[in-house]
Amino acid sequence: MTTTAKGLNISLEPHLVDALKQVQNILPEELRAELTDYVAQPAKSIIPYELLQSVSQWSRTPGGKGKLDSKSMNPVDYSMVSLLAGTTTSPEKPFGDYTPPATPEKRASDRARERKAITALINSLFSIFGAGFAAWWGADRTGWRDEYKVLFGLAVGIVVAISEGILFLIWTSRRSSTGARKRHSGRHKKDDADSVEPKENEPTQVITSPAQQDEGSTLRQRY
Repeated sequence: MTTTAKGLNISLEPHLVDALKQVQNILPEELRAELTDYVAQPAKSIIPYELLQSVSQWSRTPGGKGKLDSKSMNPVDYSMVSLLAGTTTSPEKPFGDYTPPATPEKRASDRARERKAITALINSLFSIFGAGFAAWWGADRTGWRDEYKVLFGLAVGIVVAISEGILFLIWTSRRSSTGARKRHSGRHKKDDADSVEPKENEPTQVITSPAQQDEGSTLRQRY
């Protein structure tokens, strides 16, 4: 029994109830009593994964195979693959939405934006220290006292730092708004394409994608 299987339930579909009822009377007494609680009328909506696994393990034992053969029943029908076919894992639990991994183009775009941001930050630091040093060097040529030269250099550096910070914030906000406009424009283009009606008397070809054929199914649905 794997750790991930503990606490999981399986939807008790009608075909699964029928399969379990057929084997119920030849199961070991303890396993039969536990199974009766779920398949007795009215049958419950879910059944523990561990219980199905116990039935599957019993069907692979020599005694289980012998009893199934005596009833002209195929032990393969009680493997986990067969028992789980057409069922849903833990339908009572709200699983999170699936987030697909980023495409190579998206990852390349993100890395390019990161490099631009790092470059802008490094340029800002050089500008701040360069402006402060230039101010100190210029004040030194005027014969100012050392404390005045240091204060003047710090003041110029602080002013440049504030300016660079404002420019960086403006650049970041513009980049965010540009990305939002691109996504919004993409949605509008898709909506416009979906709203195009076929011309009158023009034959219309309906193409069904695999995703549309599986509409209503979830990642937890098995076939």
